[in-house]
Amino acid sequence: MDGKLPNHIAIIMDGNGRWAKRRGLPRIRGHVEGAKRAEEIVMATKELGIPYLTLFVFSTENWNRPKEEVDFLFALFEEYLREKKEVFVKEDIRILPMGRIDEIPAGARERLLEVAYVTKDCKGVTVITAINYGGRREILDGIKKLCRDVIDRKMSLDEINEDRFRSYLYLPDVPDPDLVIRTSGEIRISNFLIWQIAYSEFYFTDILWPDFTPEVYKEIVKDYMRRERRFGGLGEY
Repeated sequence: MDGKLPNHIAIIMDGNGRWAKRRGLPRIRGHVEGAKRAEEIVMATKELGIPYLTLFVFSTENWNRPKEEVDFLFALFEEYLREKKEVFVKEDIRILPMGRIDEIPAGARERLLEVAYVTKDCKGVTVITAINYGGRREILDGIKKLCRDVIDRKMSLDEINEDRFRSYLYLPDVPDPDLVIRTSGEIRISNFLIWQIAYSEFYFTDILWPDFTPEVYKEIVKDYMRRERRFGGLGEY
């Protein structure tokens, strides 16, 4: 490939329900297939040599879905982590949670924290699982922590800048995504990484997530590598 590989890709995995509906299947079947694609994309990311991958697993707004579907999603997530824990270790895959995980069901939370712990020293690829995550909530949580430090005189108002505020986000040491991908044809970011994607490149595809193959993924990475990122400056003419 020509050009520079992205250092961090973030994906809004959308379209599981529609994939199932088009086939006359229950929505949960779409989530099962979607989990398989997620595993394939993680392995493809490692193969490409991309250090960071963020997957939007469950948003703060997803609680508005039917309870049966929400319960199934967390049960599926818990089972997936249980089955793949040893695979993650063997393949040198680090799992890093992001979001208000203290609010998710206990079984899923405990399994996620367990997998995060046993993979903490893995170096092959870091997979950030955005679960019970919302961009606005992350910013508000950061503002609350910052305000406490100002009140406690650990920081003055004059010391607040973008770099200092970043340290109050959920994962301040993770680099911002270079590329954001959304499947299913929707063209919006849905409250995802609002602070971090200010200068990210975007790729929207009509492909539903269960049909999103590693081959398609690699073609999108090639497309990114042909782009010129200017970050507000002037490019080459």
